[in-house]
Amino acid sequence: MTNINNQHVVRLALLLGLFSTLGPFTIDMYLPAFPAITRQFGTTASLVQFSLTACLLGLGVGQLVMGSLSDGYGRRKPLLISMVVYVISSLACAFSPNIGLLIVFRFVQGFAASAGIVISRAIARDLYSGKELTKFFSMLVLVSNLGPLVAPVAGSGVLTFTTWVGVFIALSLLGMYLLVMTKWRLGESLPPDRRSSTNFVHQLHSYGVLMRDRQFLGYMLAQGIMIAGVFAYVSGTPFIYQNIYGASPTVFALLFGSNGIGLIIGSQVVGRMAHRVSEHAFVLFGLWLALVASVVVLLVAIFHGPLFTLVIPLFFFVAAIGITSTAAFPLAMESQAHMAGSAAALLGVIPFLLGAVVAPLVGIAGEDTAVPLGVIILSSSTAAMIAYFSLVRSKQALQA
Repeated sequence: MTNINNQHVVRLALLLGLFSTLGPFTIDMYLPAFPAITRQFGTTASLVQFSLTACLLGLGVGQLVMGSLSDGYGRRKPLLISMVVYVISSLACAFSPNIGLLIVFRFVQGFAASAGIVISRAIARDLYSGKELTKFFSMLVLVSNLGPLVAPVAGSGVLTFTTWVGVFIALSLLGMYLLVMTKWRLGESLPPDRRSSTNFVHQLHSYGVLMRDRQFLGYMLAQGIMIAGVFAYVSGTPFIYQNIYGASPTVFALLFGSNGIGLIIGSQVVGRMAHRVSEHAFVLFGLWLALVASVVVLLVAIFHGPLFTLVIPLFFFVAAIGITSTAAFPLAMESQAHMAGSAAALLGVIPFLLGAVVAPLVGIAGEDTAVPLGVIILSSSTAAMIAYFSLVRSKQALQA
């Protein structure tokens, strides 16, 4: 694969990035409909946010399952089955009669969508390593980061001519398209001789080995905890922008989507400068940028500053995530070629499991304050910094 032409590399990155966008689309596309869903079901903001929590739990648990299955059965078969389940569960969400069933079906939908995230990353590690992996992953992230940029705008567009039900029908059509792409355009990247045992005990052992790898654990926690902070932002801003600042669903979608540009800029800076600046330096810079930005967000929330004073530091916070996650992924995966699926699963599961915990907390003080959002993202930035210095940097110091 090292001699493959650039055009084919770009096409592959586009395809894998498209599978990665399934997670962001599943999470973000219905965000502008949060207030409408609350009204239709006669429920609370926290319960509607819990439907997001259920989706995040599904995305997290699903990655652990799909990572192991893809290491044992190859990449294509688990992906095909997952896309079928995704289409069915999306339609089930669309026609849910109450908030309880919507929450259940959102879990299933998230579980199925997880295959696109974890398997696309495992395929990248199957084919590339070293600086080439960093460059390819930055291209993959460029495409996948369009998801948070486009999804809320697309959701808002759908809501202009239909109800929130139409959002989930649109997601089912996206799943159908990816099912066709899996069947006809995606080759198998993991030959049988490189597959691991499908024995459950062996899979648990693989996860145990990864969790005992101090450096892998450090990168996993550093990027995972920071991304969990993004889920607080994802869960809280629909109410903060629309209820506190009076933004319309369209304005919310534009503001939310603009921060997706931060993700793209952050990831592409890492990819473009991979041969001149080390991934370690990028991880550290991203952590500090997130910490400073989250302090500003909390101050703005406490003193109820104007909308632009909240949007700007959130932009830099999200950009820091793009920098940190893009640089941390190849560092964590570099020595995990023999169990890339399991390693990619753990790197993906932590953000979603932590995100599932923090997402409902944003609304714990009601819909009229942004302070919980500031507290949560500052806490996540601080915890990520502690994880990095206590696990990664301490090990590097010992080896020096």
